[in-house]
Amino acid sequence: MPRFVVLYHECPLDRPRPSHWDLMLEASGALRTWALDHAPEEPTGHATEQNAEQLPDHRLAYLDYEGPVSGDRGHVTRWDAGEFRWLVDEPEKVIAELTGNHLRGIATLIRDADDPQRWRFSWSPASR
Repeated sequence: MPRFVVLYHECPLDRPRPSHWDLMLEASGALRTWALDHAPEEPTGHATEQNAEQLPDHRLAYLDYEGPVSGDRGHVTRWDAGEFRWLVDEPEKVIAELTGNHLRGIATLIRDADDPQRWRFSWSPASR
């Protein structure tokens, strides 16, 4: 089964991108990556929605990495990791069932029609 990781990326104050969460899904020898403004799941465990920005693919090494990011781009801390199953993998829509240490449920990403890097992320936790 492919793996996923969610990293909290703490960015230096002088960088254009503020600190964020990176959702990374293993595919074809790389990690498809989206930057989220907030943690994927609210502490209440209810469904959430937020904007996401697709980033360039990352190296598989990030599945097991915590520490400084090259080029003085900050520091990453693993927030969750596990396996996932593709439910939909299309150019405009990605749906994956995540089974992690913290996240268990359905992650949905839908591409913005006007900006191909912008997506809408929604999270629906599995029944506990």
